[in-house]
Amino acid sequence: MRFLFLLFIIVPIIEITILIQVGQAIGGWYTVGLVLLSAFIGVNMLRHESLATLARAQQRLDRQELPGQEMVEGIVLAVGGALLVTPGFVTDVIGFSCLIPPLRQGFVRMLKSRFTLIVGTQAGAGFHGGAGPRRDADGDIIEGEIVDSEPDKPSKDDNDPPALR
Repeated sequence: MRFLFLLFIIVPIIEITILIQVGQAIGGWYTVGLVLLSAFIGVNMLRHESLATLARAQQRLDRQELPGQEMVEGIVLAVGGALLVTPGFVTDVIGFSCLIPPLRQGFVRMLKSRFTLIVGTQAGAGFHGGAGPRRDADGDIIEGEIVDSEPDKPSKDDNDPPALR
């Protein structure tokens, strides 16, 4: 938590210092124009990369695969987009690096190594693609059935009026 606090204090100070130095070197209006130009280019790159990632996710869903890579890339793209519309040159460099595919994939690998994505679905819920059949350590498919252990006991739904079932 201290890291985030320091980040929110230090980054704006660095950004303001750099903006002042660049403004003194090339002029204030040119600096403002450069910041706006980088935001404009960044938003257009973000739109292009987001649509490409969305298309790859749709292809994986069509193949009944979970688009985990694309989900994490979407998070990195969102962070990059937020950094690009934030005025400043340091945030623009980090934001653009989130949009360049090889660098973005490096961020994704780093995030995957630090975090575990757990995706669960309920039986019968909307998404049936899942990660495919479960396998044991040897790679063999594990088959199974869901069996009601108390068939004589009425379920909660059995007490509902027929119109609500």
